[in-house]
Amino acid sequence: MAALVATAATGCSAEAQRGWMPGYDDGQQVTNQTERITTLWVGSWIAALFVGVVVWGLIVWCVTVYRKRKDDDVLPIQLRYHVPLEIMYTVVPILMVGVLFYYTARDMSAIEDVTTEEPDVVVEVYAKQWSWDFNYLDDDVWDSGVHVEDIGAEGNPETLPTLYLPVDQRVEFHLRSRDVIHSFWVPAFLYKKDMFPQSERTFQVVPTREGVYAGKCAEFCGEHHSGMLFNVAVVSQDEYDEHIESLRDAGQTGRLGPELDRLQSRGDDNSVPTGESGTPADEENS
Repeated sequence: MAALVATAATGCSAEAQRGWMPGYDDGQQVTNQTERITTLWVGSWIAALFVGVVVWGLIVWCVTVYRKRKDDDVLPIQLRYHVPLEIMYTVVPILMVGVLFYYTARDMSAIEDVTTEEPDVVVEVYAKQWSWDFNYLDDDVWDSGVHVEDIGAEGNPETLPTLYLPVDQRVEFHLRSRDVIHSFWVPAFLYKKDMFPQSERTFQVVPTREGVYAGKCAEFCGEHHSGMLFNVAVVSQDEYDEHIESLRDAGQTGRLGPELDRLQSRGDDNSVPTGESGTPADEENS
């Protein structure tokens, strides 16, 4: 009963609204990549289930056919080597892994490709303990979040930073970290990517379904990691333009760049800049 409840509970995520399948009841894909990812995921599970059925069947067959009878005191034939069998259970797993590797590499190459098409919108995302900064580079405006102390505020757009994206427009993300390793994860996008200090990672996606989607950090990054939340609002072009103008009217122009990073390199020695007292600048400021 406990195993049944645990198995059923895995389908209770708000991001999985089609029974056991990710996505939504209307069938519309959230991004241009979610169908590809879902297909890979389902195909991998079908292959795993097939292997499982074969293994379980062989186990049951061996237990049934070769079980010890009451009146049988003779040892079975002892074999030190069985070359055909050993070749089989070496070659078959290699072929199986090779097939999975092929389809995974094919889809990853398509998802990670940022050279084929030019983006319509470029957004720079900075992760920080424990919130997010968003730079809309094409429009030269920014938005910034602060750590949410109340974990119960999850999903509340008034307390969480919200990243606005125009629907059906190709968005290129530039991901950076201001301090430690984080991970940019939007579960509805079926995609996440790690963010490293002093490094930039990029990917492109086309949001195809309007709505507000939960985002979070997927890499343990410290005491308040669980509160490092944000929202992604996929909206019409007009609503996106209105949001950009509201940021501009609020004076949030320019870019929140690497000058705000906790650990900034100076030159090639990756040294930490110091304040007047000789202590690291971030410690002096604190």
